[in-house]
Amino acid sequence: MKKLLIANRGEIACRIMRSARTLGMATVAVHSEADAAARHVAQADEALPIGPAAAKESYLVAEKIIAAAQESGSDAIHPGYGFLAENAAFAQAVEDAGLVWVGPRADSIAAMGDKERARTIARDAGLPIVPGSARLTGDDLSDLDEAAAAVGYPLLVKASAGGGGIGMRRVDEPEKLAEVVSATQTMAERAFGDGTVYLERLVLQPRHVEIQVFGLGDGRGFHLMERECSVQRRFQKIVEEAPSPAVDADLRARMAAAALALVERERYRGAGTVEFILAPDGAYHFLEMNTRIQVEHPVTEMITGLDLVGLQLRLARGDDLGGMALPEDGPGGHAIECRIYAENPDRNFLPSPGLLERFAPPEEGDGIRLDTGVAEGDRITPFYDPMIAKLVAHGPDRAGAIERMLTALGQFRIEGIVTNIDFLRRVVAHDAFRAGETHTGFVDEHKTDLSGA
Repeated sequence: MKKLLIANRGEIACRIMRSARTLGMATVAVHSEADAAARHVAQADEALPIGPAAAKESYLVAEKIIAAAQESGSDAIHPGYGFLAENAAFAQAVEDAGLVWVGPRADSIAAMGDKERARTIARDAGLPIVPGSARLTGDDLSDLDEAAAAVGYPLLVKASAGGGGIGMRRVDEPEKLAEVVSATQTMAERAFGDGTVYLERLVLQPRHVEIQVFGLGDGRGFHLMERECSVQRRFQKIVEEAPSPAVDADLRARMAAAALALVERERYRGAGTVEFILAPDGAYHFLEMNTRIQVEHPVTEMITGLDLVGLQLRLARGDDLGGMALPEDGPGGHAIECRIYAENPDRNFLPSPGLLERFAPPEEGDGIRLDTGVAEGDRITPFYDPMIAKLVAHGPDRAGAIERMLTALGQFRIEGIVTNIDFLRRVVAHDAFRAGETHTGFVDEHKTDLSGA
């Protein structure tokens, strides 16, 4: 495995290249027409064009990416996150082409990618799950009211193939149910090519806590503690931290054991994340499993001292990782990640594409890390996710990490577009956040305090 093609763009493509180079691998970038001058293209050893700006004509076209890998003489493909990262057919096509797929087996991706099916597998593995319905398909919703009554209100209508907060809608009363189900089915068909949905009870004011796991593909695996990702907007994470301020050693051991039971049952291979919702009473329930590297993986790397992407690459090339485990002598401490977006928090987080007239992030080092795929003079286009960078602060404890993050956010200068930097400062400085009193409704609950008005 000497040459690696990264089937992605932006900060995650640049991030993967760092680990690949450390392991002596040459890197190949792919790019759309809009990304011809992008940072990930400039940093790669080689770069090949794969089509127009629209992702559906470039980054989402499996045939073009595999052809680029073959043309460049690449040995392997790393998908990053998003785009085709959790596409089982793509993973299988990569291996059928004689290339190494840096990720879990296609059957694991398919099993966990179907969220309703994943719930069944998790339940059979002994994990606690939130009460939910069977799959709802097509126009036949004759049993809808009965299913909803069994689940209980408030509830979520969720796309079976959804993920990343996409394809979830809340329903508080029966009168709205049929309308929301129909709208979610339409959206799911358009976004995922699968219009099936299911109902799931909405746990009020839960925390979103996830266990980072790494499977060896033979039933063995290890965990790298938890991350808390409760600060969200529109069901999508914006602030993550490790470890969780709500998880003690006993709860961590129980949640990790549950996550590893799923790894064992699935004979899972590589990095994955088992996500849970943690109720105010301390009960936890399986939410989903993400079969890829997570956006928020840097906080885990900061508290363990491990290179998660490097572990993915080492496993894919055949290294023996059987002796790996959670390091007892790692850096420890606490880490917080803030996602810097080109968006306007005071306009319901509306994306704000445009020219980065100034891009002056805080200096890295002394507990500060920056993962980005842009530079001053680049343009944030409307074609892709508007995330500009991930800012990570590490400290000896949570209070220290908070202070370092606030200092770093205060030093971050971006001009030419609207960003969420000031909003993030208000989040991290908020008394409730400082006290560790976060839940998935944190942003809505403190909307007035967090407003820039």
